[in-house]
Amino acid sequence: MIHTRNLTKAYRNGLSQIFVLRQIDLEIEEGEFVTVQGPSGAGKTTLLHILGLLDEPTDGEYEFMGDPVHKMSEDRRTEIHRSQIGFVFQAYHLIDDLTVYENLETPLIYKGLSSSERESKVADMLDRFSLVAKQDLFPNQLSGGQQQLVGVARALIIEPTVILADEPTGNLQSDQSADIMETLTALNEEDDVTIVQVTHSEKLASHGERIIELDDGWIEADYRTDEPEAVGAGRS
Repeated sequence: MIHTRNLTKAYRNGLSQIFVLRQIDLEIEEGEFVTVQGPSGAGKTTLLHILGLLDEPTDGEYEFMGDPVHKMSEDRRTEIHRSQIGFVFQAYHLIDDLTVYENLETPLIYKGLSSSERESKVADMLDRFSLVAKQDLFPNQLSGGQQQLVGVARALIIEPTVILADEPTGNLQSDQSADIMETLTALNEEDDVTIVQVTHSEKLASHGERIIELDDGWIEADYRTDEPEAVGAGRS
C-alpha cells in the first residue's frame, strides 16, 4: 500500500544541507496499524506529511497504492490527498467559524459530492460518533476530546484508504486519550482502515501492531509489538 525507497528530506542552510529524513525504506501493508516513534526532531511529522502528500521529499521514491507519487502531477496528488487520505492532527485543525456539521461537510464539498450525498454521510458520522446533539456548535464550544472526535469523524467521512494521525491525543486528558485510541483501534479492526500514527507514548503505541523508531532522520528499528526484541534497520 505504502512503499518508499531511499526517501530523503533535506533543507539548504547556506552551503550545507540539514537532513530531516535519511534514506527511508518503508513498507506498510493495507490494514496495518503502525506507530512511528522517536525523539523531537527525529523526522516523524515530516515523514507523516510526505506520506500524506502535504510535503515532498528531496530525493527517493514513494508509491501509494501502486502509483508512483514522485512522478505524479500536482492535480493528481491533490486528488489522492482529498479522496484517499484522512488526517488527524494534535491541534485538531477544525475551522473555527464553522459548526460541527459544516466541518464534517467541508471535505465532502472538496470531493465534489452532491448536497444529498453530503447530508447522508454527515448524518451517518454524527450518529456514529454520538455528535448529533453537538452538530450546531462551534469548535470553541466543545471540549478537547469532543473536538478531536470531530477531527476523527472528519478524517473518516471521505472513506479514506489510510488515516494519518499526528499525536492525535497530545492535547487530551488521559480518559479522553483512551477514548480516541479506542476509536482508532476500532476503525482499524472493524473497518480495516490502515492507520499510521505518530506518538511519544509507549502506552498509546501498544494499540498498534507495529512500531517504527526514527532517530536523526534514520529508521533505527522496525518491529511488531508482539515480537520480544526490535529489529534494527541500520544505517548505510
